[in-house]
Amino acid sequence: MNNNNLPHVAIAILYREGKFLMQLRDNIPTIFYPGVWAFFGGHIEPGETAEVALKRELAEEISYIPETVSEFGVYSDVKVVRHVFHAPLTVELKDLVLGEGWDMGLLTPAEIKAGKAYSEK
Repeated sequence: MNNNNLPHVAIAILYREGKFLMQLRDNIPTIFYPGVWAFFGGHIEPGETAEVALKRELAEEISYIPETVSEFGVYSDVKVVRHVFHAPLTVELKDLVLGEGWDMGLLTPAEIKAGKAYSEK
């Protein structure tokens, strides 16, 4: 598969006490996967590395930048190339400022797998 013409995104798997930080995405039809729970991240701008893009997106989306991130892998499909990183979330959920999306939460692997995460928003 030729990935040169596909958009590239940087994705953050942030974890704390056995749970993963996830975002309830805005329900805007023009974005990828509107209205679903997903990891934080976003598009890699021209001239950016995936890690720089990841840190920029996290600052914009939750006002948090991890001290260190580790590359998890690069995955692609017919729509997008995902550069995935992981890092511990070293602050409390209440200390994050949601700048994009409807909501955020710390979800267990079972909640993610079941696809039954809930938000009051």
